[in-house]
Amino acid sequence: MHRFSVAPMMDWTDRHDRYFLRLISRRARLYTEMVTTGALLHGETARFLAFDPSEHPVALQLGGSDPTALADCARLAEDWGYDEVNLNVGCPSDRVQNGRFGACLMAEPALVARCIAAMRAATRLPVTVKCRIGIDAQDDYADFRNFVDVVAGEGGAETFVVHARKAWLQGLSPKENREIPPLRYEVVYRLKQERPDLTVVLNGGLTDLETAESQLHHVDGVMLGRAAYQDPWILAEVDRRLFGEAEPLPSREAVLEQMKAYLERQRGQGVPAKAVARHLLGLFNGLPGARAWRRELSETMRAPEAGPEILDRAYAQVSQALARRAAA
Repeated sequence: MHRFSVAPMMDWTDRHDRYFLRLISRRARLYTEMVTTGALLHGETARFLAFDPSEHPVALQLGGSDPTALADCARLAEDWGYDEVNLNVGCPSDRVQNGRFGACLMAEPALVARCIAAMRAATRLPVTVKCRIGIDAQDDYADFRNFVDVVAGEGGAETFVVHARKAWLQGLSPKENREIPPLRYEVVYRLKQERPDLTVVLNGGLTDLETAESQLHHVDGVMLGRAAYQDPWILAEVDRRLFGEAEPLPSREAVLEQMKAYLERQRGQGVPAKAVARHLLGLFNGLPGARAWRRELSETMRAPEAGPEILDRAYAQVSQALARRAAA
């Protein structure tokens, strides 16, 4: 179920991006951006939870630390048709810490266990955890294993998605926390070896499908983040290589045609073209004309009147570059 997934990423993995990625891979598990319990219970619930049926399998990631509120949100996730609820115990930003959720919760495994238990009691959906291997000076393997054992034993969690870096809650920005703490894959491998009954998914530093696939000798699944967003065509090989499907690969042009139709439908609902088109900037990465595609799309997608035609104009840059290469 978690063999390959695309990480939840704030401002990136919204419903338009997930629709786009689903056109490239039928099997990759997709995650929403993190949504706080307050936003769901006291905000525009439909805006945060609406998604296209084609996105399945899709998981809702929640941020929060109140068991009752998280249970209420887990019920909402089931009501809206999600396939999984995931609790964020890995985000290191100051705003998240001030709200007492994210990575700082790794210092409170008993609280996380209560949250997971409450969510599991409220829904039939799988309830999973996304965490780091540690925080600040609390970064020994024994600390990490204790966190997992408490959350699994007292909370009933069975699946842990582990970013294989610790988080420095003081002194590093969220961006720096994705890059500066060293990757320690061996910690995640050891957890799987010592807790074979748990589903353990590796996240962090995976930049290509070959490297990700090699990790499946050690863990149950892999999760790609920014690499999958910035170069989405990585996902084109996922179904065949990781799930053994024999269906032919999609073509970038076919995906583009479907995104043109999607953009038109969204425009009819008042969604600006930029909200959809910005996720397509990496579609032609690695091909002649990719830079011109990005430039053209970046310059045209912000116009209030922009529609599907901006994708045609940008693709003309790619077509011309491909024709020049063929003629050379």
